[in-house]
Amino acid sequence: MLSAGMDGPDYTMELELLGQGALRVAGVDEVGRGPLAGPVTACAVVLERDCIPEGLDDSKKLTAQRRAELHDQIMACAEVSVAHASVEEIDEINILRAAHLAMERALAGLSRPACMALIDGNMIPRNCAGPARAVIKGDSLSASIAAASIVAKIRRDRIMWDLAQQFPGYGWETNAGYGSKSHMAALQNLGVTPHHRRSFKPVHNILYQVKSITS
Repeated sequence: MLSAGMDGPDYTMELELLGQGALRVAGVDEVGRGPLAGPVTACAVVLERDCIPEGLDDSKKLTAQRRAELHDQIMACAEVSVAHASVEEIDEINILRAAHLAMERALAGLSRPACMALIDGNMIPRNCAGPARAVIKGDSLSASIAAASIVAKIRRDRIMWDLAQQFPGYGWETNAGYGSKSHMAALQNLGVTPHHRRSFKPVHNILYQVKSITS
């Protein structure tokens, strides 16, 4: 398990693994653990050492425009696999396990297994397809993980934008399902949708209030 340095993500870790005989190194990250609505999304990225987009960083540190630009560059020059775990799965198995399930699916979706998967965080999903290493704050250390964080963020935001068109009023096009003040107000006023995570306390509490009133 490695910890992040001060200079931002680079390709050093990947080069070390390639030098040790690994043929394919994948960076893996997920987005969407905290929101009250929508899936959790994960991405696995295998970068080509001679085609690494400049300016890769933790997706949270980038502007929306820069994320979109880097997303397109990553898609053009790397192998990318995106996967999700649904709201139903989140409620059934808990958000941590669902996030790991999405990561496992992303890795399994690569055209060929990675010789090593660099997983953002301090835990390795239990059913990874092949060897894996946990990297604390990996999206600030590994270029591959940073690339995965960018693609996962863009793809999940697009899902939430689409859902916002079907369920207007919750502000998902801007809050991505997180419990913003306007989202919480909409939950109280408009109620719970099929895309809300019922196992999450704010949603559960509203459902419980409704049951108490109607019972």
